[in-house]
Amino acid sequence: MATDQMEGLSASLEDYLEVIYHLEQSQRVARAKDIADQMNVQRASVTGALKALASKALINYSPYSYVTLTPEGRRIAQDIIHRHDTLKEFFMTTLQLDPQQAEANACRIEHAIDPVAIDRLVHFLEFMKICPRTGLGWYDGFARFCAKGVQSSDCLSCIKECLERIDGAKTGDEACC
Repeated sequence: MATDQMEGLSASLEDYLEVIYHLEQSQRVARAKDIADQMNVQRASVTGALKALASKALINYSPYSYVTLTPEGRRIAQDIIHRHDTLKEFFMTTLQLDPQQAEANACRIEHAIDPVAIDRLVHFLEFMKICPRTGLGWYDGFARFCAKGVQSSDCLSCIKECLERIDGAKTGDEACC
């Protein structure tokens, strides 16, 4: 999914695209003041970023006017948001981080992770939800492990429960994961 335009974007400019996208979704357009408020930056910083994004044809911008994403800007913003949401879900669900920690880490990593890694992470999350060897019980067990540390394990009991779930599932001709 990486394009030449996307590769030339700093983390800061990606953040601006995200904010503009969310403002468009809630208000149909973005204004420099709203962007500055959302990002907690000075209006002069916003103006510089908007000029940079406009020069890359990612936004429609002229001073004292509304800001909207171009189709390419919208596509890139959606990709950034997809990366962010996937990372946040992974941190909360799999790593059992609280929402604030998950959000902060997703914000930092979303700018550096490549498309192949995100696709693999999406597949991993899907696999964890559907595989009878993992599923929600696995997440709960990991949460207990994180909270209590290493405890004596009753792995044989867990394996037996897993096998019973597999035997009880109606999988038809499909092979188990």
